[in-house]
Amino acid sequence: MKLLATTAMLFSIFTTTQAFAESTEVFGAGSRPTAKGPEANFTGSVMVDMLYSNNEHTGNSGGQVTFEPGARSAWHTHPAGQVLIVTSGSGWVQEEGGEKRSIRPGDVVWTPPGVKHWHGATDQTGVSHIAVSNVKDGKAVDWMEKVTDEQYLD
Repeated sequence: MKLLATTAMLFSIFTTTQAFAESTEVFGAGSRPTAKGPEANFTGSVMVDMLYSNNEHTGNSGGQVTFEPGARSAWHTHPAGQVLIVTSGSGWVQEEGGEKRSIRPGDVVWTPPGVKHWHGATDQTGVSHIAVSNVKDGKAVDWMEKVTDEQYLD
């Protein structure tokens, strides 16, 4: 129930804050194309559905990111931090020097500015999450090297 309420609230925010026109605008489901996560930034099959972009009225952007089993992001940081809201499946998140942690539906992950980390699916189960990335000086993420298989499975 908590996840449903959070999702409904986020959907409401996303669909009404994309552009501050004279009236509320609704950007219908399917109106934005799904994109494959770039190979330079991800290992495995990752699909990204952009929900909204930052603009003059909002300092963040949001997307639904879906990882197939074994897929993960490269190491990266966020200059102004990031929130992940896990919506389905199960996955892992790990910051540099820390232990790999399990994430599942309903979990909310906050990564502070500048913390090097990765996240993605487990080796057996896919995961999907909403990523809300804060933007600083026009930038939401700094991509780094890929997570090796050894790092991923350790």
